Amino acid sequence: MAENEEEIYFKKETLHKLLSSSFKEDKTKLSGDAALLMAEMLKVFVQEAAVRSQKQAESEDCNQVEIEHFEKILPQLLLDF
Repeated sequence: MAENEEEIYFKKETLHKLLSSSFKEDKTKLSGDAALLMAEMLKVFVQEAAVRSQKQAESEDCNQVEIEHFEKILPQLLLDF
């Protein structure tokens, strides 16, 4: 990673709420290792989405990435993950 880029991270509370919202039972718990792994997966997913959206915008000769570019790459992105 370049020195001038900021580190991407997700707040623990946000990640915990996101994951626990899909639990079927109240007794299900999230371990620290699972939360770290999921945070890393989300980080990679978001970075990949940004790069693909940027490439899509460039292929359409746009100077700015719009939501339409993200929508175009989303189906393949979800299949890849």
